[in-house]
Amino acid sequence: MGWTASSGLPFPNSFNLPAVLRHRAPIAAGIGCAFVATSTLRSAPFFSNRSTPFACLSMSTDASIKEAVITDKAPAALGPYSQAIKANNTLFVSGVLGLIPETGKFVSDDVEEQTEQVLKNMGEILKASGASYSSVVKTTIMLADLKDFKKVNEIYAKYFPAPAPARSTYQVAALPLDARIEIECIAAL
Repeated sequence: MGWTASSGLPFPNSFNLPAVLRHRAPIAAGIGCAFVATSTLRSAPFFSNRSTPFACLSMSTDASIKEAVITDKAPAALGPYSQAIKANNTLFVSGVLGLIPETGKFVSDDVEEQTEQVLKNMGEILKASGASYSSVVKTTIMLADLKDFKKVNEIYAKYFPAPAPARSTYQVAALPLDARIEIECIAAL
């Protein structure tokens, strides 16, 4: 693979690509994407027919775009973390437990009741963020016992409209305060 020297940055000037890809779509390779010099791209053989410059979108790490979400209608964080963070039109909700917000105690030891309370608490955090269950794109469920999977699914299905979010479910060795379930999510704003 050759490299161009005109921009001072390494950029491949030839790729071993199938013909359908060489002339139809720009391809960027590498880790991250800081900027692209369009003159370098246009000199590459597979970009020579393109008149539109290639654009790269990236997420900023600037702290000013990060906003904590706090509501007293859901349990307070148990440590040095936020209930949720808004960043770049995305909401990241921390793991939520089945605690009653006013008392900080579990609703019960029952996994079904804890699941209901988890999802109610999550709903309050979503609402305080300007989001809803329908804007959730990904959830992660952590269970103390994977045998509770079916019980949790029956309750979970009532909260998320179709199309349901992408999801991962794991059995974990332990959860905070000996919870039976914890759920975290990501939502689009």
